[in-house]
Amino acid sequence: MPINKKSKINNIITWLHLWLGLVSGIIVVIVSITGCLFVFQEEISSITRHDVLYVNPPANHQQVLPLSTLQAKAAKALGSDAPLTFTTTYTSPERSWEFMSYVPGDPDALTYGGTMKVYKSVFLNPYTGAITGEVNYKKDFFMIVKGIHWSLYLNDAIGQRIVGWSTFIFVILLITGLIMWWPKKWNKKNRDNSFKVRWKAKFKRLNYDLHNVLGFYTFIIALILGLTGLVWAFQWFNKAVYATATLSTKPITYPTFNSDTTAVVALTSPVDYAFQQIKQVYPEAKRYATSTVAGKSAAIGFSAYGHEGTYYDANTLYFDQGTGKRLGDVLFKKQNLGAKIIAMNYDIHVGAIGGLAGKIIAFLVSLVCASLPITGFYIWWGKKRKQKKKYKKQLKTWNRYQAQKNGVLQPSNTPAFGEKPELLEQ
Repeated sequence: MPINKKSKINNIITWLHLWLGLVSGIIVVIVSITGCLFVFQEEISSITRHDVLYVNPPANHQQVLPLSTLQAKAAKALGSDAPLTFTTTYTSPERSWEFMSYVPGDPDALTYGGTMKVYKSVFLNPYTGAITGEVNYKKDFFMIVKGIHWSLYLNDAIGQRIVGWSTFIFVILLITGLIMWWPKKWNKKNRDNSFKVRWKAKFKRLNYDLHNVLGFYTFIIALILGLTGLVWAFQWFNKAVYATATLSTKPITYPTFNSDTTAVVALTSPVDYAFQQIKQVYPEAKRYATSTVAGKSAAIGFSAYGHEGTYYDANTLYFDQGTGKRLGDVLFKKQNLGAKIIAMNYDIHVGAIGGLAGKIIAFLVSLVCASLPITGFYIWWGKKRKQKKKYKKQLKTWNRYQAQKNGVLQPSNTPAFGEKPELLEQ
């Protein structure tokens, strides 16, 4: 490639990196910081809400109460304005069980919280049915953090677009940043400049290394975090990921199951029967979850999760709510590659796919992502100040030269008449 053409491309890349960074910087900082805070929300909540989330299992190996009994107690505790919509049970004998109510609010509300009328849970001791506590997620710290991360705590129609396009720009910045980082020659000096942070250097150099070097080391994970964020932000990107993984434009489809409303009701407690069935099929699961059945024709769906802190590995069985007949299933292992990637998106995004180590990596990379717009701004600001000082110095020299030329000023320390100073930069 000709040198002039290559230089022009580099100038365009540098220009894009600068101005796209200035445009999206503050949003990237906010989204990255809230991402850091949210990564360990389960671990922190297990400490701050230990008495709510954990119980002392009875020493006599007492069996848990029927799920239907616990659901009735939870529904009463939630109240008539907060119908039970979702139940999560755990195989760990020390865990309380969660009974959630979610009621949508005003879809046109300005804020994220305004789009939810009710979002709360009660936790019950599965052995006694006693309420261990209640959590109003609308006012929960981590849910507010999630709302800011998701849409700047604005309505999705507004906030998600801002966050989505800022994330899209961030992905472009990562790519242009890698191109700018790439050494022209792989000699020792360039390798040291590209791979080492000079921790004892002056602020200007240290700031540059924190932006340049840490940006390189976190590039892959930061790119993954950005791309998984785009899967939620834009439907077209979601479809593109699925189509790329499956080499097909055919959308994801899941089977639907319905109960036979004409069949003779053979079960007094359909949810208890379904619960027992899924525990027999997946005894190794860490937790089970079900949504409250809506209508007589709806099927009971029960999901089993292989890990307590992930969501991708769900295997869901469906049962007729009248006869208990197993109607079908949606199993993770049977999904195509595209559906598996989409299902894993959340767990990849928060690092849970890699366990505690994965979350630590996601936290540290998010922290670096939050720093990149700040360190980048200081690089730009430093160059701007340097150019301004240089311009003032040149202007002063030029004025002295003009004064000397016109016979107004001829001190001994000025350039001789007819000697031109350094030209001003345009």
